[in-house]
Amino acid sequence: MANPKAIIFGCSGPSLTAAEKRFFSETRPTGFILFERNCQDARQVIRLVAELKEISGRPATPILIDQEGGRVQRLKPPHWRDAPAASVLAGLAEKDLDMALEAVWLNAVLIAVELSDLGVTVDCAPVLDVPQPGAHNVIGDRAYGNDAKLIATLGKAMAQGLLDGGVLPVIKHIPGHGRAAADSHLELPVVDAEAGDLRSIDFHPFKALSDMPWAMTAHVIYTALDAENPATNSHAVISKIIRGDIGFDGVLVSDDIGMKALSGPFDERTKAALDAGCDLALHCSGDLAEMEIAAEGAGPLTSESLARLLKAETMRANSQEGAGQIDPVAAKVRLDKILENV
Repeated sequence: MANPKAIIFGCSGPSLTAAEKRFFSETRPTGFILFERNCQDARQVIRLVAELKEISGRPATPILIDQEGGRVQRLKPPHWRDAPAASVLAGLAEKDLDMALEAVWLNAVLIAVELSDLGVTVDCAPVLDVPQPGAHNVIGDRAYGNDAKLIATLGKAMAQGLLDGGVLPVIKHIPGHGRAAADSHLELPVVDAEAGDLRSIDFHPFKALSDMPWAMTAHVIYTALDAENPATNSHAVISKIIRGDIGFDGVLVSDDIGMKALSGPFDERTKAALDAGCDLALHCSGDLAEMEIAAEGAGPLTSESLARLLKAETMRANSQEGAGQIDPVAAKVRLDKILENV
């Protein structure tokens, strides 16, 4: 049987429609991503995840979600914990770095336990972008402060906590969204910073976490690197910077190809990301008509991409052995105690 298509899809609601079941069965995407529209309560999400994995025919099918904490979390109260924003945890570092590191790790572990209980295997976090003066607040409090070294340090604690809880982290938005003066959900940001500044600041956290299993690209043009194409669609940025200078060799997934930073038909958007060197294209809206077109631009996973996915899944499977020893009740009590210092 051929490898699955090199694309990840969302779905429209809390359960699959008959049309979605047919489409996913025929298309065989590599994985799926969940949003708030898909998550009503734990029992329902468990059913949906099981259905997605059954349709794929692969128990290890990646199931993704954005559960950063703060304003980006798809699982929300009353059914799930309200995780603090990265900036809140970074604020602790000004008082006590060791305490901040513990809080970030505990928070990530608690997120991972919740996700693992649902069958979700990949969390699109941590955000490693380094916000700069004048940047749009689309990143803002999602970042662990505005110092590249601190962001790397706390980001590593977040990633390790997710792994320790049995979930794969996705470092984002590689090679850096922190200078963007526009929101890539709405338009294409263009960053004119010099390559030296990008390397010393923006790339630093990603280089520090280059051994992580997954990364997500930025829909941002860096004129010093490729004046015409956003990183997602730039062979130069992916091959020379992400795979080269930064040294990331894990699974590289595009940010959502439905964002307005990109243009053109969805099959062309898919193909552009994959041709540039992304392992996977990501389409999030759950709009079936869009997905049908997007799928046409995706071929089967390459052998290199499949190897990266298998390596990541092995990392997750190994991390799960220790995840069962975590006491989430004690972890929450300890985290709440630390957060009293915020």
